Amino acid sequence: MNGTTMVVAIVFISVGFGVLYDMYKRHLEFKEKSLGHEQQNSTSNNELQNQVKTLEERIEVLEKIVTDEGYSVQKEINKL
Repeated sequence: MNGTTMVVAIVFISVGFGVLYDMYKRHLEFKEKSLGHEQQNSTSNNELQNQVKTLEERIEVLEKIVTDEGYSVQKEINKL
């Protein structure tokens, strides 16, 4: 191998490793952002699940009120 070929090989290797390092760094940044979004999604998922549970409990209470016999009697009295 002569000197020129060695210099060209060293430059290509240096540039190649530089590009690979930059790609790896961007990959890590992407992973970090992805994890952040997953944590936000999990937090909002938990909030939504709590809201659904609360609404289901409220619907159960409303169903009990509407199916109660006293409610029907009161409704008939109000019609008169």
